[in-house]
Amino acid sequence: MTTTKILIVSAILLAPLAVPGCSTAPTSESARTVQSVDVDAFLTRLKEEDPSMKKFFKNCEAFAAFPDIGKGGFILGGAYGKGQLRSKSGKLMGYCDVSQGSIGAQIGGQSFGEIVFFQTKEAMQEFKGGQFALAAQASAVAVKAGAGASADYQGGVAVFIINPVGLMLEASVGGQQFSFRAASDVE
Repeated sequence: MTTTKILIVSAILLAPLAVPGCSTAPTSESARTVQSVDVDAFLTRLKEEDPSMKKFFKNCEAFAAFPDIGKGGFILGGAYGKGQLRSKSGKLMGYCDVSQGSIGAQIGGQSFGEIVFFQTKEAMQEFKGGQFALAAQASAVAVKAGAGASADYQGGVAVFIINPVGLMLEASVGGQQFSFRAASDVE
């Protein structure tokens, strides 16, 4: 298969990942309720999987929770998921999404949950201001019993991945970009 054909097939396979990125916030009250239920279930699962995560919930300024991020790729890759930004107390601050692009040796697909803790108001404000991205060098910790005990913030941010499902083989370069919309702008 020629390089051009590979790029065309990759673009066709990845096109559905770009469509959900049109709207950060759910468009109806019922969709917002469903998303809140999904985020709550994700947080419960996260805390059950690794009780040592309590220190991050206790010491953070806020956190962004993404219960389901879908990822796929064949040379070119992409990922997308929707979530919520919540304060340390769990109060909804707004809606957010994450998108990721990558290029390199990769094939397959998977889904996973992700939580990003913000240690400081500055890191949270950067996220809310739309200037937040995680570079290819950012490291995420896979959540399993005790993972939270040994992890720490890097640059005011700590990232955890939970329950990757599927098969994704990759040696690629990419990064994550986040969007945010305040809850008060939606209702």
